[in-house]
Amino acid sequence: MSGENLPGARLPAALDKAARCGEPSYVWRAGQERRLQMILGAAGARRRGCWLENGCGVGMYVSHLQPYAGQVVGLEFDFARTAEAARVSDLVVNAAGETLPFPPAFFDVILSHEVLEHVQDDRAALCEMARVLKPGGRILIFAPNRGYPFETHGVYWRGKYHFGNIPLVNYLPRRWRDKLAPHVRIYTAADLEALLADLPLTVIERVIIFGAYDNIIARFPRGGRLLRAVLQWLERTPLKRFGLSHFWVVEKKSA
Repeated sequence: MSGENLPGARLPAALDKAARCGEPSYVWRAGQERRLQMILGAAGARRRGCWLENGCGVGMYVSHLQPYAGQVVGLEFDFARTAEAARVSDLVVNAAGETLPFPPAFFDVILSHEVLEHVQDDRAALCEMARVLKPGGRILIFAPNRGYPFETHGVYWRGKYHFGNIPLVNYLPRRWRDKLAPHVRIYTAADLEALLADLPLTVIERVIIFGAYDNIIARFPRGGRLLRAVLQWLERTPLKRFGLSHFWVVEKKSA
C-alpha cells in the first residue's frame, strides 16, 4: 500500500520505512532457513533456472538462493535497500513490482516473500509476475494470514504509528481493521483466490504456516522451542487457520 496518505505524517525515518515497506530479513536464523527449504522444495526441477525475488529487501534470500539456482535476480522498490542488496549480488534492480522491467516469459521461478501486502496494487503486481514467468514456471507466495491473532506490522492509533505485534486487530470487520492498519493488507484464502482470478495460473499447493519465533527462543530458549514445536505441529491440524502466513505455489499454464 502507498505510504503517502497514512495518518501520522511525520514519523521518524526508520518507523516510516517499516510502516510503508515492512521489515526485511537482516539476519539468517531458523525461520529463514525453514522457509528456504520450503522454497527450494516447491521450485523442484526449476531451481537451477532463472529466479526473480520480487521484493528482495537487503538481499538475504538472494544470497542464500544463489548456491542452488542457475541465476537469481533481485528487485526492490526502496532505493536504500536496493543498494544494500547490491552488496551481495550484481543482479539487483530498483523498480516497482507493478511495472517489472523484464520481457515476457523470462523467469523460471518468482519468489514473492511477504511483499504483496505492501505494494501499491497487489493485483497489478501479480499480473506482472504472471507476464514475466515462463509457461510451466512457478510463483512462490508468502503472504500474511488474516487468521493470525496478531497484526505484526503495527497499527496507527490517534495519529501515531505503533510498531509491533498488536493482538486481535485482524479479527475486526475489515473497514475497522483497515483504518488501524491502512499501510498493509491481510489475506484470507478467498482474497488470494480473487487476486489470481482470470490469470493463467494454477494453484499447485496452499498451506498456512506458523512462525519460527526465533526472537522468543533467543530470550527463553526452552519455552521458546516448546512453543515453536507445538505451533508448527498445529500446521497439520485444523488449527492451522490461526497460522502466521499463507504459502501458495502457483504454476503458469502452458500456452
